[in-house]
Amino acid sequence: MKKNRYPFIVIEGNIGAGKTTLATALSKKFGGNLLLEQFQDNPFLPRFYKEPDKYGFMVEVNFLIERYRQLHDFQQLSLFKQFTIADFYFNKSLIFSTKTLDDKEYELYKKIYQIINTQLPIPDLYIYLQQPVENLLRNIKKRGRSYEQTIDETYLRKIDRAYLDYFKTVTDFPVLIVDISNANILDNKNLELFFEWMFNKDFEKGINFLTIGKG
Repeated sequence: MKKNRYPFIVIEGNIGAGKTTLATALSKKFGGNLLLEQFQDNPFLPRFYKEPDKYGFMVEVNFLIERYRQLHDFQQLSLFKQFTIADFYFNKSLIFSTKTLDDKEYELYKKIYQIINTQLPIPDLYIYLQQPVENLLRNIKKRGRSYEQTIDETYLRKIDRAYLDYFKTVTDFPVLIVDISNANILDNKNLELFFEWMFNKDFEKGINFLTIGKG
């Protein structure tokens, strides 16, 4: 396999966008290390969806610790110097917390985040899968996680806006926003397209836009 110009690739997206599905498929098809977020280990997540005001800080702190642990362990093994695909990155903690915490909780959380974040590598390429809310809700319902069934359109729109606001501040790595509204990301042609981007295409630092399929 030719040398990958983006050794550490992050695939992100809103809830139900297909980030884990795509990361897993690319890793299997083209090789490379796979780093998946262990969200199911967060004991506060089911409670958060029922009582977000009560459990918001606890769920976000737990995610912060676990995301740091996973990324730090990978870093210690020098795996980010090889071809690695992750379905999350540490900045996800700060992005979600802007919509789940009140002002005082967020300011405290941000201080903790900023101290820890200086110790982690940045991605070489950050891919954000974008889908309309109706697609996300359909995907959430289809995969059937009981605690996610109360997620509504308003919350998903808030998360999407939080990501896009964050991307406007990025200057040190390329962000590729990929519209997959009309595409099956598991189609072999689309997997090959992602491969072509990862190994052959130069993206400028900051925001880049691409669309798969019609529209």
